[in-house]
Amino acid sequence: MMLRIKRVPTVVSNYQKDEAEEGARRVGGCGRNCLNQCCIPGAKLPLYAFKKLNKIDGDKELPGSEKRGPPVDFLDSLLLGEWEDRMQRGLFRYDVTACETKVIPGQFGFIAQLNEGRHLKKRPTEFRVDKVLQPFDGNKFNFTKVGQEEVLFQFEASEDGEVQFIPSAPIEPENSPSVVAINVSPIEYGHVLLIPRILEHLPQRIDRESFLLALHMAAEAGNPYFRLGYNSLGAFATINHLHFQAYYLAVTFPIEKAPTKKITVSGAGVKVSELLNYPVRGLVFEGGNTLQDLSNTVSDACICLQENNIPYNVLISDCGKRIFLLPQCYAEKQALGEVRAELLDTQVNPAVWEISGHMVLKRKKDYEEASDENAWKLLAEVSLSEERFQEVNALIFEAIASDDNGNANLLEDPEVKPHSREEVDTINTSSHAAMVTGTQQCLVLQLSEEMKKGLHPQMQWISYVTQSGRLMHVMMTKIHHVGKVYHLKAKRQMTENLGQVAKFRQRYEKTAAPKEEP
Repeated sequence: MMLRIKRVPTVVSNYQKDEAEEGARRVGGCGRNCLNQCCIPGAKLPLYAFKKLNKIDGDKELPGSEKRGPPVDFLDSLLLGEWEDRMQRGLFRYDVTACETKVIPGQFGFIAQLNEGRHLKKRPTEFRVDKVLQPFDGNKFNFTKVGQEEVLFQFEASEDGEVQFIPSAPIEPENSPSVVAINVSPIEYGHVLLIPRILEHLPQRIDRESFLLALHMAAEAGNPYFRLGYNSLGAFATINHLHFQAYYLAVTFPIEKAPTKKITVSGAGVKVSELLNYPVRGLVFEGGNTLQDLSNTVSDACICLQENNIPYNVLISDCGKRIFLLPQCYAEKQALGEVRAELLDTQVNPAVWEISGHMVLKRKKDYEEASDENAWKLLAEVSLSEERFQEVNALIFEAIASDDNGNANLLEDPEVKPHSREEVDTINTSSHAAMVTGTQQCLVLQLSEEMKKGLHPQMQWISYVTQSGRLMHVMMTKIHHVGKVYHLKAKRQMTENLGQVAKFRQRYEKTAAPKEEP
């Protein structure tokens, strides 16, 4: 069954039209200054070339923070300055600075904004929400159709290793530049879009190169109140052309204040933690020996989710040094009719900003009644269940467990203590394992160090009791230690009677036993 929802698409460009109008305009020619081949020859835009420094151990080593200052202040003078210029030129659909905003009293400090005009000028459109990866469709709106006046500058790595700013640089189609453009329906001050390699027509899917570019932009801004966000298809992205969003808001997001629990540290020094006491379950990535190490770890996790058709959102925080990965299921529940009417009536689409705690509300009633409780109710519907979250984590840790050379990339954490013998007994009799939906090959099982000692590194049988009381027997082929949890890859899972299982096990142990030397 194909899952679809109806929603009003966000208008991010003044040239964003309905598909029928777009088709009619193409037949009649362009007639404007766009980023397609018809208008690019001879076109020029400002170019900011950042210095590719990878080290992230301390603010002094972030790009743009050397003693020799950049030729132009990236955030204040260039990005926000150019954004304000477009506001003065009347390119935005409304004045976002006039929208009412407040911090909701309470434990979490959710931020509420009343933005009644953001969705009123478009009719509801159907969006497919059960397919995270979809091919690029040039017949639909994409960012090559925006006017050049909506583009602030090109954003590229410097070729000579030094920060450069060129006020008027040619657009080179063969190099497919990455650009920063305004969002004409802004959520906040300085709301822009980062569009990697715009002329390559990349669909909305994370890759290593593009994610690293986003981290460089966050690092170049050098301000913790300037954040980037990403929505996958199925998690409220409505334009299938690769892009990140970013804006400036001088308040700490609730998700940034939430406590975390460390799960593991990768061989490259990337710490992976789990969000605690927050309505949406998610992972937090930080640290790493280099910016690329952090980027590769997170992008590999994102790629894993994409390939397993799991919608997700990403928040890039703290100048690119802290990243939140949040798998979600709200659109799926909405399509299945499982979301309460009172939440649907708010017309809030919980994408990355809402999940992070910045609630963009479309009705004055909801704004006036905004509370911690109401925000929590909405976001709780976004979150995966605990069981499903652990299944998804198993997929992620499987994906990031090895480096590019196939070496183990997750280290045992000495700070995480193994279970006591009493805990081992409890695990043996009451803990459960979850097979990952879709793959039927990955298992999450709580084990102790003592239990692990009995496992063959390549293949072994494990018997355990599920929460429903069923005895399960698994032949394991791969084991990854992540904190107190072992993520195991199963060759076979069986629930047959014990006699049949015993025959299989006896046959395996007989063939796998090492031969005695004469």
